[in-house]
Amino acid sequence: MSLNSMHAASRDALVDAEHRLDGVLGDPAVDPATVGDELFGVARLLRDEVSLRRAAADPSVSAEARQQLLRSLLDGKVGEHVWQVIETVVGSRWSNPRELLDGVRSLAVTATLVAAERAGTLESVEDELFGVARAVSNSAELDLALSDGRAPAQSRRELVQRLFGEKIGPISLALVEQIVSDPHGRGVERQLDELSELAARRRNQSVAHVVSATPLTSEQRDALSAKLDRIYGKPITLHVEIDPGVLGGIVVKVGDEVIDGSSAGRIMALRGQMAS
Repeated sequence: MSLNSMHAASRDALVDAEHRLDGVLGDPAVDPATVGDELFGVARLLRDEVSLRRAAADPSVSAEARQQLLRSLLDGKVGEHVWQVIETVVGSRWSNPRELLDGVRSLAVTATLVAAERAGTLESVEDELFGVARAVSNSAELDLALSDGRAPAQSRRELVQRLFGEKIGPISLALVEQIVSDPHGRGVERQLDELSELAARRRNQSVAHVVSATPLTSEQRDALSAKLDRIYGKPITLHVEIDPGVLGGIVVKVGDEVIDGSSAGRIMALRGQMAS
């Protein structure tokens, strides 16, 4: 869930928690990958224990009581730095328990992407997540297998490891495993794309989704990227998907704006003109 889709109280709570996380990760002695992994563990606990999730977000209970409850359950299971973040989370007012859970997940993703930044692999993570998303998009069978909440989470993680374990880096693999472990009612492909775009934004890049009938050469990619940079006045990173259905040319989507230069798009436009 993005910050903009949350209710006002939850947005404020997440901002406070992000500030605390920034402070924690500002300590060079803190390993952001460990922080991310432990926050994902807290998210799984809140997901599995509905009554705990409700108690953690209950505005009728004092912040101190909520913090004491979580402390009693997490003591010895997470590091002190992670506890500082969780203390801020449960001490804040959330609009509902689901948004508290989404907030913890968001913090876990942020910490994991910071780990990629420090390792100098953030751009690779962005590309790898996009690549996995395309693999899922191109296989209905794989999409179903990774999204099926009836199958044990461990079996879905093992499938990811078999298919992608030797093709993507450890941070990308960890993020994909987290998504398939708990799709929480949203498509795996969509969540992978969202993470890829989040990684791009952390590099101060906006994303252009490009659909082409054939692979673009490096010269074509550079020319398109430069043109989009000029159009939008900011750096644009390309996520290119191959789809023979566009017939020729390309379709470019940046945010809500679509530039359809494909043969299929021109044919559809012509049909519309003839029908009017």
